[in-house]
Amino acid sequence: MKYFRSFLFFGLFLLTSLYSVAQTPDSFTTHKVKRGETIELLIDQYKITKTQLLEYNPSLEKFGLRKRMNLRIPVYQVKEPIAVTENSNLTAEDSFEFTLHEVVPKETKWRLAYQYKTTIQTLDSLNPEIKEGLKIGQKIRIPLTPSLQVLPEKDSLYNYYTVLPKEGYYRIEKKLGVDQATLDSLNPNLKETGLIVGMILKIPGEQSGDYKIEDDLLVERVNLSDSTFIKGEINLALLLPFKVNEIVFDSIEDTKKLLQTRNLHTLSLDFYTGVLFAVERANELGIKVLINTFDTENKTSTLDQIISELASQKTDFIVGPLIPNNFNYVSNQKILANTPKIAPLSSNPVVLRKNVYQSITQAETFRTKMFDYLNRVIDTTQHVVIVADSLNRSIEKQLKSQFPWAITLRPEKGDYILPELADSLLVDSLPNKVILETQSFPLIANALSQFNAQNSGERKVQVFTTYRSNVYNNENLSRKVLGGIGFTYPVGFKPLDYSTNEMFIESFENRFGKRPNKESLRGYDLVMDLILRTAASDNLEESLKYGETQYWSNRFLYQSGVNGSYMNQALYLLQHRGYEILEIKE
Repeated sequence: MKYFRSFLFFGLFLLTSLYSVAQTPDSFTTHKVKRGETIELLIDQYKITKTQLLEYNPSLEKFGLRKRMNLRIPVYQVKEPIAVTENSNLTAEDSFEFTLHEVVPKETKWRLAYQYKTTIQTLDSLNPEIKEGLKIGQKIRIPLTPSLQVLPEKDSLYNYYTVLPKEGYYRIEKKLGVDQATLDSLNPNLKETGLIVGMILKIPGEQSGDYKIEDDLLVERVNLSDSTFIKGEINLALLLPFKVNEIVFDSIEDTKKLLQTRNLHTLSLDFYTGVLFAVERANELGIKVLINTFDTENKTSTLDQIISELASQKTDFIVGPLIPNNFNYVSNQKILANTPKIAPLSSNPVVLRKNVYQSITQAETFRTKMFDYLNRVIDTTQHVVIVADSLNRSIEKQLKSQFPWAITLRPEKGDYILPELADSLLVDSLPNKVILETQSFPLIANALSQFNAQNSGERKVQVFTTYRSNVYNNENLSRKVLGGIGFTYPVGFKPLDYSTNEMFIESFENRFGKRPNKESLRGYDLVMDLILRTAASDNLEESLKYGETQYWSNRFLYQSGVNGSYMNQALYLLQHRGYEILEIKE
């Protein structure tokens, strides 16, 4: 009898274990391994078996448990249907069976709605207490469904969109560029239910229209051109170093040569065409814009004259000068202290004073964003190589601290990498992630070419940088090479897609005789944003409540800095794929 009981207990235990292994997870959560954690601690914490943990994390058997490793933890929920009673506060419309769900860290309402095939509105109606947001540990009612969708993880290949009232396939295709066949293939339940208001749809990552990402969900961007304008007339001052006095107008050949090279003349003229186009567009929207343009001549004496004239005029904001030293000279004038002054084009820092707006996102912001991104996409299952020149040793140190298992590859004195060294430091068994930190074009060209050559069927190499300066704009950098290594970086300017913006480009070309370049797009985007913000809010500071705005190739998100200044924090996270440059959706 004793042996029979032991055998019975063992049999029940075995059956229970086999059943739990055979179960299909209801969802997954992510766990980043911390110092001192063991497999035994993890399976006890998440109430799963070792077999279940290994099934969804095969790298554990190969590498063992390592610090900073990202694990997929299967979640098996025991659903207890609870019928809604007459005493419930829920409406008759919501009288269906539901299950209880305990909120875990980083969970959002839209993810729950997607997973449980319901809508955010339904969750809010079942749980009025969550309308302002979820709280960790909160137990909320969720409609009981026969099957769950796999909870989406962060993936740049896909975005997620909420169906709006009166929205059909045609309207969604016009907004996002996604046809019905694509939607049906990515969202199989559509064939049964059709489009429902509040439904969360999976869509291709590169097709997001003018929407932005918040908590991994597509939401509409602020469009100030649709705002009600409370200020009908705007006066702006534009200070540019045209240096007209240096142009010899009676020598056509000399003038042509001067304007064919990249210099202050051409930069100013290109920027100016964008500004003029923005002013014309604003006038079409019903905003009367008066523009007062000054040639600074890149001289302090000329700046003194301009400052004296501006002091006697009504000006809503001043754009320029372009050169940081000249900008600092103007911004230091007490007589202009209350007028917003916008640093327009240079990535070099300006002195942050009262009412100074640094419109160019700074290197520190780019690096902070990129460090966060690298921390999410790189773990111990990947081989990391850090390449930094002597001017970027501090960045190398930070990266080494974040990825202690990384290997450092120091370039030679002539700013190149020894091919045999690069070959020996890359591996075939793991994905190679190379972080390149330099502003030396010879090293950039050499490194990117070598790492692209190392890409093969057996060896995979991807290259990142935390700061992409203007050095990378060199036309000798091949898009084929950049696409081959999936070059990924943060930047403040996104190249204009000529194939999808034909109307704007054609209008610009008809007006100025050439296509818009980076400087003219900057002039258009910056000044259009300043005009619309001021028109919608009466003054620039008040307009900051609108948050991030986006135009053709630039974004603007101003946040308070020191001494009453404001800094643009907006950026793009871009990646080369083939010959395309795509934005990584966060």
